[in-house]
Amino acid sequence: MSTARIQPTACAFSSTIKQHLRLRPQPSLCFNHGAIRGRGTLRRTLRVYMSSAPSPSPLEICVKASVTTPSKLGDCPFCQRVLLTLEEKHVPYDMKLVDLKHKPEWFLKINPEGKVPVINLSEKWVSDSDVITQALEEKFPSPPLGTPPEKASVGSKIFTTFIGFLKSKDPNDGTEQALLSELGSLNEYLKENGPFINGKDISAVDLSLGPKLYHMEIALGHYKKWTVPDSLPSVKSYMKTIFSRDSFIKTRAQPQDVIEGWRPKVEG
Repeated sequence: MSTARIQPTACAFSSTIKQHLRLRPQPSLCFNHGAIRGRGTLRRTLRVYMSSAPSPSPLEICVKASVTTPSKLGDCPFCQRVLLTLEEKHVPYDMKLVDLKHKPEWFLKINPEGKVPVINLSEKWVSDSDVITQALEEKFPSPPLGTPPEKASVGSKIFTTFIGFLKSKDPNDGTEQALLSELGSLNEYLKENGPFINGKDISAVDLSLGPKLYHMEIALGHYKKWTVPDSLPSVKSYMKTIFSRDSFIKTRAQPQDVIEGWRPKVEG
């Protein structure tokens, strides 16, 4: 990194910038205005910080396409988990939307199993959100998103109990109570350890659980007119915090896609 100090005149500024922009590769510029005193007068300075570090190439990632809106992201919570990881780590990526009902030939060539998400890491296509997020943590360690092993399983049964309740046709079969029990455990944990599962900072377990809670809220709200009860304030606050993050807003599925995605489970 080099630093150039110049007087803030239009001519000097233009000349200096043009000189630096002739460098290859073209650097990024960051300006810092300051002030110094000289001979009783206050003179302003402009520091131009030059960074020649190349930007990383975007990672190719294949995710589910929307079934309701062309060119929109689909409703896979596991795809969102990986996208959230990329967003939180500020890693550029090239998102390729895949119609899972009519999988294109190019997609099946790189991933014969036809599952998403799948990402290109070091010229190798990697599938399974668990494997992908761990690989991203190793390749891009900052900011760290790792979760201590003793906390990694917090809330891990919520998704399966949500699905059980969603599919249930009998209001007295205990599936709702099973979900409330798991949410109650999460509520007590967050009350003592929040706002996130690993404390004050978001971590990988939040990025996995958040999309599942989003699906739970939309699907149960639509199909069962059910919401998280007010008796679980820590869970409701946690969901609100996760759902309002810029990374989540950018990578979330449309509610109508979540509804359509779960329809076969409900009606089947």
